Amino acid sequence: MSKELPMRNRILALAALGVALGAPVAAQAQTGITVGRAPVVVDSGPTIAVEQRPAFRDYVVEQRVPAFRIPDRVVVGATLPESGVTYYDVPQRFGATTYRYTVVNGETVLVEPRSRRIVEVLD
Repeated sequence: MSKELPMRNRILALAALGVALGAPVAAQAQTGITVGRAPVVVDSGPTIAVEQRPAFRDYVVEQRVPAFRIPDRVVVGATLPESGVTYYDVPQRFGATTYRYTVVNGETVLVEPRSRRIVEVLD
């Protein structure tokens, strides 16, 4: 009996270790976050369809949306400043989206309005 108890404890300890090590992997699979690589798309909401993008770029030019300058590079995942940037609704004809657009450093970007994070660079 004395040999069975340590063996059972080892098995339980190994099982607990396996669960503990497997938990981050399971969480990683659910969130879509990959450690060591920046995500390509920050959010999975609908964006402007590829075939609509030329018309949308023309629309932005026609609207004469003022461009904002920031010192950082304009990349997916970057967070825009809290003040000084104006966000505009994407017209329904370019697809239903919860994102807003603006022009930063000469590039049209889609932004998640609550977090101010760039989800797509359209230029």
